[in-house]
Amino acid sequence: MTLRDDKIYILGIESSCDETAVSILSWVYKNKHKAKPKDLALAGQSKLCSDLVFSQIDQHAAFGGVVPEIAARAHLDIMDQLIKNALQEANISLEEIHAIAVTAGPGLIGGLMVGLMSAKTLALIHNKPLIGVNHLEGHALTPRLTDQISYPYLLLLVSGGHTQILLIKGLGDYERLATTIDDAIGEAFDKSAKLLGLGYPGGPKVEQAAISGDPKRFDLPRPLKGKAELDMSFSGLKTAVRRQVEQLEAVTEQDIADLCASFQLAVSDVICNRISRAMALFEERYNEAHPTIVVAGGVAANKTIRGDLDKLCHAQDKNWRMIAPPLNLCTDNAAMIAWAGLEHYLSKTKFDTNHGLEIEARSRWPLDEQANNLVGHGRRGAKV
Repeated sequence: MTLRDDKIYILGIESSCDETAVSILSWVYKNKHKAKPKDLALAGQSKLCSDLVFSQIDQHAAFGGVVPEIAARAHLDIMDQLIKNALQEANISLEEIHAIAVTAGPGLIGGLMVGLMSAKTLALIHNKPLIGVNHLEGHALTPRLTDQISYPYLLLLVSGGHTQILLIKGLGDYERLATTIDDAIGEAFDKSAKLLGLGYPGGPKVEQAAISGDPKRFDLPRPLKGKAELDMSFSGLKTAVRRQVEQLEAVTEQDIADLCASFQLAVSDVICNRISRAMALFEERYNEAHPTIVVAGGVAANKTIRGDLDKLCHAQDKNWRMIAPPLNLCTDNAAMIAWAGLEHYLSKTKFDTNHGLEIEARSRWPLDEQANNLVGHGRRGAKV
C-alpha cells in the first residue's frame, strides 16, 4: 500500500449476534512527505461515511433472549440490502473499497457465517483483501476511532456475553487481567430483568426502572469484592435478586424499581473495586502521565456504571481519565469492525492471499490467546 492523499475506504460487516450492521469508513493520511509515524492509524483523518444497523430486538423479545436460528435467518434476509444501502449512503462503489473487514468471531455461529460468506463473496468477485476481525477487538479499539487515544490503555469490556479487564498494549497485543467466572454482566442484567418481568433486552429496562428506585433498600451481595484476584462473579448477585423477590408478599412497581437500583449499584460497586486494583497494576507497569481506562461493550451504555467509573478516575492520585464510546458504538456495530480492519490494513497484518477464503467463523475467540482456561468455573469459562 502506498500512502497518498487519496482516501482509503474500508467496508465493515458485523453479524455476530442479533444486529446486522454495515459501515464504510474513510481514512486519509495527509503528511505523505514526512516519515511514517509509529502509530499510523492516528496520523490520518477518519470519517464514518455510513453506519447502518438493523436490530432484531422485536423478533427475539417474545422469547426473552436471542434465538440463534431466528438471528441467522434475519441476517440472511437483510445483509445484501444493507450493504447496498451503506454504499449508496457513502456514495461510493465496491470498486472504490480498499479492503473488507468482517467479524469472524466470537459469536453465534449461524450469524457469523452469514456475514463471513457475504464478505468472502464480495472479496472474491471484486478482488479485494478480506480481513477477519475479532468482535472483541472491535470493541477494544473503538476509542481509537472516537477519541484517538494511544496505546497502552486499560480496558473494561462489558457486554451480554463477555466481562473482561484487559491491557491493550498495541495492535494484536492484548493481555487479559480478569474475566467473569460465571455470568457476564449483560447476562446478569438480562436474567434479572426477566425475573422481574421487565422483558428483553434487560439492561436498558433495568437501568430505566432503577431511575425511580432506592439503591439502598436491598442489601445485595458484592461477589468477590475485596479479593486479591481481579476476576469477577455475578451469578450469586442474580440469585440474590430472586431470593428477595421470593421474600416479598406481593411485588409492586416500587419493589421492582428498588431491586433494579440495588442490583445496578451492586454491579457498579464490584466493577469499581476490580478496576481500582487493575489501575494499580497498570501504574506498576507503565509510567503514563495520563493513564486511560476505557469501558466498551453494550453495558458501557449504562450511565450509572459510566458515572461511577468517572468518579473513581477523579479519586486517583494520577490523572486518570475514563473514556466510553458514544452510545451507538457501545452496542454491536460495524464501525468498530471497519476501524479494526483499517488498523490491520495499515499495519499489513491479517491479510489473506486468497481473498479470505480460508478464514473460518469462530464461536469462541479470545483476545488473549495465552490466557489461562477457566473451564469448570462457569458457563463461559473457556477462554472468553
